[in-house]
Amino acid sequence: MTETLTAPVTAAQPQRGALRTLLMPLAIDVAAPMACYYLLHGAFGTSEVTALAVSGVIPAVRVIAGIVRDRTLNGLAGLTLAVNVAGIALSFVTGDARMMIAKDSALSGVISLFMMLTAFTARPVMTPGMRAFITRGNAVREAAWERLASGARFRRAERRFTGIWGAAMLADCVVRLIGAFTLPVSTMVWLSNVLLIAALAVGLVVSGAFGSGPIMWMINNETRNAR
Repeated sequence: MTETLTAPVTAAQPQRGALRTLLMPLAIDVAAPMACYYLLHGAFGTSEVTALAVSGVIPAVRVIAGIVRDRTLNGLAGLTLAVNVAGIALSFVTGDARMMIAKDSALSGVISLFMMLTAFTARPVMTPGMRAFITRGNAVREAAWERLASGARFRRAERRFTGIWGAAMLADCVVRLIGAFTLPVSTMVWLSNVLLIAALAVGLVVSGAFGSGPIMWMINNETRNAR
């Protein structure tokens, strides 16, 4: 009986750890700033600029903590930190809280352009993540990937995967930027996050159908033929 109960608990622990790793940044970067804004502006009556600036410090602190912990500065972390700091500074200089909303759009825009540019290179930026997901570190699947990687059909699917994600992020940038200067700030604080989640969902579905899905099929087929 002890062995029967222990195995599922042990197997579930890595899953809980992975879920925690996935949700923690989301809670810090999305939920915490939004709650901070509504608490400061709604409950304590601080100005929109101050409330947004204080809430914007939360994800910036997370990025700094990650840099200190890992003792390295990658491009995305540096970009995220720079955009957050610039957004806070511009909000205070201009006195316009909408600049804090617009800086999130700017971040999506830069990331999307980078994705779409790399989609036309030999190393699309989204390929490493997709490869890790599809091969799962399996030696047979890794070998199948290497054999297929030079094929034109495989390469097109790789580029489509990154290009689709770039297009989804660009659409998110445009819609959120329009909303930042046309809708009330209090509305965009929550709507901005909804739009981002919607863009990620669309990117996941479409890139799966036209990018990672075909590659997954090719890898599966290749591994069957190699047996």
